Amino acid sequence: MVAFEHFAEIDDVWGLTERVESLRELVTNEARAILQGFGPEAASLPGVVNLAHYLALRHHDVRPLQRALMRHGLSSLGRLESRVLPTLDAVLVALAARAGRQSAVPLPSVEDFFAGEERLEQATDLMFGPPPVHRRSRIMVTLATQAADDPAFVADLVRRGMDIARINCAHDEPDAWRAMANNVRAAGDAAGRRIAVLMDIAGPKIRTEKVALAETKLKANVGDRIRLIASGEPSLFDDIRFCVSVSLPEMVTRLKVGDRVLYDDGKLQTVVTEVADGMAIIRVERAKAKGARLKPEKGLNLPDTALGLSPLTAKDEGDISTVIECADMVGYSFVSRPEDLDLLDRELGAGGNASPGLGVVAKIERPEAVKNLPALIARAAGRREFAVMIARGDLAAEIGFERLAEMQEEILWICEAAGVPVIWATQVLENLVKTGVPSRGEMTDAAMGVRAECVMLNKGDAVGEGVSTLDTLLARMDEHMFKKTPELRALKSW
Repeated sequence: MVAFEHFAEIDDVWGLTERVESLRELVTNEARAILQGFGPEAASLPGVVNLAHYLALRHHDVRPLQRALMRHGLSSLGRLESRVLPTLDAVLVALAARAGRQSAVPLPSVEDFFAGEERLEQATDLMFGPPPVHRRSRIMVTLATQAADDPAFVADLVRRGMDIARINCAHDEPDAWRAMANNVRAAGDAAGRRIAVLMDIAGPKIRTEKVALAETKLKANVGDRIRLIASGEPSLFDDIRFCVSVSLPEMVTRLKVGDRVLYDDGKLQTVVTEVADGMAIIRVERAKAKGARLKPEKGLNLPDTALGLSPLTAKDEGDISTVIECADMVGYSFVSRPEDLDLLDRELGAGGNASPGLGVVAKIERPEAVKNLPALIARAAGRREFAVMIARGDLAAEIGFERLAEMQEEILWICEAAGVPVIWATQVLENLVKTGVPSRGEMTDAAMGVRAECVMLNKGDAVGEGVSTLDTLLARMDEHMFKKTPELRALKSW
């Protein structure tokens, strides 16, 4: 078999043909094993089959082959996510024509070549509803409590461009969620549009609870030690000036010396230095320039600690009946393994609940979810509508901020290969939404969200301005970019 990782650039058309034929054979053979790992139904699901081909191809370094093909004016294979074998076949047909011989494979039809794009478009429309006429990417907005009592607030978001409303079940109560969903439906009806509702069940989110400080407004800085306790009232002793109780006692009891603990999306990065019965001491290794104030209800991430927790809590099980009543989609936090999807399916069908049309959004937050993403997609395929949320806050804290940019790209590629819609989430236009004034960097980040099928805004005092800005930004970027492919509309600035 050809070692694609080590071959030098080739000018000979015959040599290139041999390389591409060998690559196609390699991809086809290796994809069979991948499909077998996905289960008996995988081979009958076109999106999953193409995903297997994509994974097989991306297990090899084909960069030298790409450069050789580029020189001949042929596809560099750099945008084949949705059409792996059709792209290889099209290249082989072109190479055969250059060599003056008959191709061993036929030229894919237009329908076959673009079938993956069509699958993704259909899946997106079914999950999120039809797009507005001026842009492809949808806008999702996390609703504040105000949305339960103020129909005009929701109507304004719809008027500005909101396509999907997100209700976070970690906050408020079922009556408020029902009121929010009713206001969303009414605003959509008035606007003549379907506004979908995503209800995000809380999952086993680990948060700080009570906080004790040696001084009022004391901030934690590099070198400071913090005592974490599994239960009881926080108290101060042994010259440790911070003590915090947590929402999940198992967290403290399963920590080991050397494990990392991250506070509030990484505002503090700490390491465990001591453990004892029902208690752990963590030392701050990295902090904001002026430190960070410890507060209740802030998230904690444990990237090195195996908690062994179910992604469904007792609260989630109680909330699901309201989700089925009110939502079009359920957001599934801390999903990591294909079996987690089975668990949710059983819960959605428990007690006689009928929810065949309820879509599932898998929130990719932990390293296990990244590793198992292809298997998650394969398990979900054919069951119910399915999408993926790149939950960049928790994900960055779990895998490291340095890896986030790379990983969000890879998730986009994997999902495109399978025809699965993606939600680009966390801190999009954060400054604008909270203060009314955007930063330069977040405008660029939001613009890059156009490669996803949906971009999510969190709540804030200026969320309406955020929706309007994002609506304009995504519409403009739609003229320049489709997934990874630049679209060369006429430039008007020069």
